[in-house]
Amino acid sequence: MNRRKLITLFLLSTLTLIMGMMPLHAQDPAPIKIGVAVAQSGTASPFGVEQVIGAEIAEAYFNEKGGVNGVPIDIIFQDAGTDENSAINAFNVLMNQENVVGIMGPTLSQQAFAAVPEADRVGVPVIAPSNTAAGIPQISPFNARVSAPVTVLAPIALKTAVELEGVSRAVVIFARNDAFSSSETQLFQSAAAEIGLEVAAVLEYQTTDTSFDILASDAIGNEPDVIVISGLAVDGGTLVRTLRELGYEGVIVGGNGFNTPNIFPICQEYCDGIIVAQAYNNQVETDINLEFRALYQEREGRLPGQFPAQAFTGIQVFVEALIELDNTVGLDSFADDLAGLRSALNDTLLLLEYNTPIGIISFDPDGEVIQGNFYVAQVVMNEDGETGTFSLLVSVNVMPEEAEATEEPVSTPEA
Repeated sequence: MNRRKLITLFLLSTLTLIMGMMPLHAQDPAPIKIGVAVAQSGTASPFGVEQVIGAEIAEAYFNEKGGVNGVPIDIIFQDAGTDENSAINAFNVLMNQENVVGIMGPTLSQQAFAAVPEADRVGVPVIAPSNTAAGIPQISPFNARVSAPVTVLAPIALKTAVELEGVSRAVVIFARNDAFSSSETQLFQSAAAEIGLEVAAVLEYQTTDTSFDILASDAIGNEPDVIVISGLAVDGGTLVRTLRELGYEGVIVGGNGFNTPNIFPICQEYCDGIIVAQAYNNQVETDINLEFRALYQEREGRLPGQFPAQAFTGIQVFVEALIELDNTVGLDSFADDLAGLRSALNDTLLLLEYNTPIGIISFDPDGEVIQGNFYVAQVVMNEDGETGTFSLLVSVNVMPEEAEATEEPVSTPEA
């Protein structure tokens, strides 16, 4: 063997030895898995699709900023559908097969009452992005929500309608097969009694209904000057369209199910004028909201609504709690203890304050969101009859300590 071959063999063997001695920490760290179980199908999908967008924007945004102290996050999606069993199945896949550290979801309150107990049994923290029914945080000590309860939003919407539109006689309509709508309508009715608004009739329907002619005729026959609707986007939007087509010209107040631009293609030009209370408004000019708004608009070509903003916020809570946990005790200490990591993450996220697109929030010991700023908006449809905006009417500051609200008129932005 000549000298050149000997040198070549020596170099190759040396290189192999050096590569074998490289420390394991030089390898890219495994990403931290966060589950998202929202409605990508079914009647709640107009909300769920927006939540997916918000979560994807959050994933890219926080990974661009370094993830969890250099470790990227990986959002694992499961379609939770619109029914309880689909939500349970989605939760179980994420918890037991994907081994996520926490779950954001589901979309509907009635799904949460069914699926969150599964997470409680396993000990997985859950962030509810849009579950506003009474009793949601109390389902489990592993359940918190970033979605303001209907106890706050419903009275604000109705009070604004009375003050700005001078209405005095209402018909209340709700979807009886939806836990959120059934909870929300009770708050609307209580708020009406408190402010002296006469309720001429309370009418019911199901989210699976496709024809609303009889219901709308009954409502109009009671001669209301305001109709208050608690339902989901598809059925609620269809009901609004039917009411207008049958000649109703009064005020319409929509519940939280109307807080999505995906309702616009459903009721189209008839969406114009709907009044709705919001936990988020895209006109608020905080740094984090301006960043989120720009990212959403760049991707979707329109301004964001409440559902993607709350989904972004849910992911933000997990990320910032994980960073805090890593800074204090170190995530490495949970290398072989997923159950311990999940429990510590749940404890940590309840203790922090977060500066999010929906404002500065924190949680009470039950996991109830503490949020000070809320908004009332009115739908303004564009000339194409397919697109529109939520035009800000008033900004409402709720002081948690005093449970009182003050309202300030806000200049209406151009549609």
